[in-house]
Amino acid sequence: MVIWQDLVVSIANFLFVISLINQVWYGYRRKKALISKATSVPTFIALYGMCIAFFTLSLFLSSAMIFLTATLWLILFIQSLMYKEVEAKK
Repeated sequence: MVIWQDLVVSIANFLFVISLINQVWYGYRRKKALISKATSVPTFIALYGMCIAFFTLSLFLSSAMIFLTATLWLILFIQSLMYKEVEAKK
């Protein structure tokens, strides 16, 4: 049975996933790191921690959605390593 808090957190994270998929795709197509390492590293680490915390609270749907969000942030970090340049301010 899904409790309402699990559903609310899952829906919010689903919206984050949709946004981040667009960001990952945009960076991939342009072969540019658009998110800095200083942003992506703490974000994906914190999200994986939250994933574990929600899982231990039996909020499995939330945990799965946060796992997807964290993984997309990890991909953004990997892009920053691969493309080695963050768009400079001009």
